[in-house]
Amino acid sequence: MASVTSLTASVHQRLADALSAALPEAGSADPLLRRSDRADFQANGILALAKKLKGNPRELATQVVSRIESGDLLAGIEVSGPGFLNVTVTDKAIVETLAARAADGDRLGVPLNPHAGTTVIDYAQPNVAKEMHVGHLRSAVIGDALRHMLDFTGEKTIGRHHIGDWGTQFGMLIQYLIENPGQLAPAEDVDGEQAMSNLNRVYKASRAVFDADEEFKDRARKRVVALQSGDKETLELWQRFVDESKVYFYSVFEKLDVEVRDDEIVGESAYNDMMAETARLLEESGVAVRSEGALVVFFDDIKGKDDKPVPLIVQKADGGFGYAASDLSAIRDRVLGLHATTLLYVVDVRQSLHFKMVFEAARRMGWLNDDVTAHNMGYGTVLGADGKPFKTREGETVRLEDLLDEAVQRAAEVVREKARDLTEEEIQERAFQVGIGAVKYADLSTSANRDYKFDLDQMVSLNGDTSVYLQYAYARIQSILRKAGAQAGPVAHPELELAPAERALGLHLDAFGDTLAEAAAEYAPHKLAAYLYQLASLYTSFYDKCPVLKADTPAQTENRLFLCDITARTLHKGMALLGIRTPERL
Repeated sequence: MASVTSLTASVHQRLADALSAALPEAGSADPLLRRSDRADFQANGILALAKKLKGNPRELATQVVSRIESGDLLAGIEVSGPGFLNVTVTDKAIVETLAARAADGDRLGVPLNPHAGTTVIDYAQPNVAKEMHVGHLRSAVIGDALRHMLDFTGEKTIGRHHIGDWGTQFGMLIQYLIENPGQLAPAEDVDGEQAMSNLNRVYKASRAVFDADEEFKDRARKRVVALQSGDKETLELWQRFVDESKVYFYSVFEKLDVEVRDDEIVGESAYNDMMAETARLLEESGVAVRSEGALVVFFDDIKGKDDKPVPLIVQKADGGFGYAASDLSAIRDRVLGLHATTLLYVVDVRQSLHFKMVFEAARRMGWLNDDVTAHNMGYGTVLGADGKPFKTREGETVRLEDLLDEAVQRAAEVVREKARDLTEEEIQERAFQVGIGAVKYADLSTSANRDYKFDLDQMVSLNGDTSVYLQYAYARIQSILRKAGAQAGPVAHPELELAPAERALGLHLDAFGDTLAEAAAEYAPHKLAAYLYQLASLYTSFYDKCPVLKADTPAQTENRLFLCDITARTLHKGMALLGIRTPERL
């Protein structure tokens, strides 16, 4: 693997060297380079430097320009305004840098992060014996994309699906099964839909008895104690609920095109044996204290009504453990057992206060520190077209499966309308890729902490900032490459002069690695999505203005096919990192 220095980095280094040579008293000053509409790049660092050195910025800028070595990299530098530098790179440098990226296979010259560590990502957290709904969508989609992005930058990632598989409701469910045997078929005998149907039926029936019969309610509560103390029969029935739920989870995640590994499903139950020790360590260290019989952690800056402190409850007065105990036990396990350097939680923004308190308690214990950090990727709500939380017409929470099925159905209409030479089977395959891609992209192209509107008509549109627009750009390139066939192939020609649309596309292609590094470091998949949309837009402009197969010369055709090919490869890789497929034909 050969990482490629981006044009931005090369120009930055050339300017930094000139700054040091012209103004040694400035030390290692930053030229503050950025992309610009007026030239390829603009450097704004001399303004701040002139202020510091009490000099005239235009004069300083002129001195710096006189020290710059242009070589094959720089075509021109001019001093602009009060002391900006407008920098233009050569066509040769653009094509040669892209050729080096193209030669680097699947990595496209993107370097690995030299500071990579181990990140445990907590995402996709459904509840056992309950249907997945629209509220489960974002955690799975965002977590999956972040995992792909971090993996590609060289981070070692470990998934954790902290499923709700413990607590009071299981006493109710298990007691009902004991009194009404034969209600659940073995997990291996059912598919996802049957599994959820069975679980739903048992849940509703047990809830009805629980609410109506006080004696059953008492037996159910005793069953919780039996579960927590490891009673064999109780645990076996509990395991059946978990197994049946997993069959269902896998069927939904498969529809969502998200891989979930069995060994990474580590629910609340996994930390049951650790919670008493976690509580003891917290109490012995003085981080947690007894208050009204409960074991709690207080915080100076977290207050509720009447300015009273809001505590984090580790253990309730009745001896039962709360979410804080399992979350803190999970942190201990991930830091001490998995040797994580980063803990990343993709959870609803409404849990932000809870995690703020959990992280602070873990920091006080030393489980989190300068070397081991935790981040809560709190995400916003999925809204309906009316701007309110997404519900069915009856006011019910929308089932995730129904949502995904409708997206695929809507995509099939779009694909069928465009399809010229696709069989019905191919149309259905593309409909899955387009429909699920549309749902994911709508989510990922929005900053995670913001709410977004779920509008399928817009999501599957060929126009605007949608995954279909990106998929169509990719499919169009594949069509051009197929048409070129044996007559011409993609070959880089650094000696050619580039048209403005070719330059704009080439400069943007070169920014892929820098953008990905920034998006991964900031846990911001929306930045990668924005980059890809702009790439597809620049390609469309190039396609409209620069004939490829009917270019002026064979060399120009080859060079434009080369630009097509590396655009397709960059789109394909970028979309894959977001968890979205790119069909070869649309």
